[in-house]
Amino acid sequence: MPVSVPQPCSAPAAENSSGAGLTLLFIEDDPAGTFTAPELSAAAGARVRIRAARNLTEAGRLLTDDVDCILLDLALPAGAEARGDGEGEEDRLATLKHVLRIAPRHAVLALTAEDDAELAAEAVRVGAQDYLFRGELDSRLLSRAVRYAVERKRADVAQHQLTESRLRAQENARLERGLLPTPLLDGSDLRFAARYRPGRSRALLGGDFYDTVRTPDGTVHAMIGDVCGHGPDEAALGVELRIAWRALTLAGLCGDELLSTLQEVLEHERESEEIFATLCTVDIAPDGRRAGLCLAGHPAPLIARQGRAAQLLPYEDGGPALGLLPRARWPRRQVELGGSWSLMMYTDGLIEGRVGDGTQRLGQDGMVAMVNRQLAEGLTGEELLEAAVTQVRELNGGELTDDVAVLLLDRDQETARHRAPGGARSVHIPRPRPASPARAQRPPL
Repeated sequence: MPVSVPQPCSAPAAENSSGAGLTLLFIEDDPAGTFTAPELSAAAGARVRIRAARNLTEAGRLLTDDVDCILLDLALPAGAEARGDGEGEEDRLATLKHVLRIAPRHAVLALTAEDDAELAAEAVRVGAQDYLFRGELDSRLLSRAVRYAVERKRADVAQHQLTESRLRAQENARLERGLLPTPLLDGSDLRFAARYRPGRSRALLGGDFYDTVRTPDGTVHAMIGDVCGHGPDEAALGVELRIAWRALTLAGLCGDELLSTLQEVLEHERESEEIFATLCTVDIAPDGRRAGLCLAGHPAPLIARQGRAAQLLPYEDGGPALGLLPRARWPRRQVELGGSWSLMMYTDGLIEGRVGDGTQRLGQDGMVAMVNRQLAEGLTGEELLEAAVTQVRELNGGELTDDVAVLLLDRDQETARHRAPGGARSVHIPRPRPASPARAQRPPL
């Protein structure tokens, strides 16, 4: 039977989260206090504590984080807060819409008269979890309705979060397709492999980027870069720089002219003047025996020639990172590659991981030694990159905090010699994929 509403009291958040009790905020149209809510005790199910509000203003003060459910009397007159929601004729659900707007994370029950079933159903369509009729209200029904509404709201929130997560994953996947491009190497005798691992937890992309294209004159251009930072904004900027690099390269730009233009792109697209990007570009001559190297604050590539240990290419003539100096220059250095070789380009995430429990970093010297050991084991191509990234992670004692991108180009002189004179053959270049803990199979390169 109806009894007086207890005085407002708060329920501890820990109690609500454990399911031991719930807090109900009852907003009713009863200035005289003749209509009251039933007493809810443990006998009717989980204990429900009640707070009462006579209008929306009072409800706003009582609507705290420990409130689990709101019971709203649809007969409550629309105050100044809710009257602005309707347009034209009076909106009978204006009060409900206002409550849903100010309490998006709370379950809401609509209370109405028995002869107004259509309005009750419309309240559910607008966003309420359920509705109750005044004449049927008793403690057991209300207790069950409150618990049902709370669980349904939790399910709705979980479904909404799942949908948002799927949309973010789809968006990230689209960005990843731009971040991890398909190399354009048709007609080249060079073999390609790449690995990429973002530093952010559960992320698909980061601030590292790379690309490889072959221009009509037979020159193979390769690039790898790193935007400072690890978030989605840095990843988006990396995609923009990669696309700009590909377009400028196919348009015939190279060396200092290309990097100066990329710096202009960076300066216009970055959110802050503190954002910069490092870059390494290599243009390999059509005969595959020599290359031009430009470094913009980026680590020098690693080269392994046939019969010789891997070593770093010269890096003394490098220029500053893009975005640091407005009128910087990036000299292009000519390097001899030889007949058979492997060229590995990488971002600093590969060399900045820790070695053991101390503060010592792997560094370039440690990376060179590691790669030489793996080459001695006969690893090449994707197997080599997979082993390098995996071992760096193991030496770090867990996931790396920085993004890692590694690109490998290699040339076998005997394979190149057996090509038909003047007949460029079309080869299928496998699409690079992110690094994974599972060991990759060796591709038929």
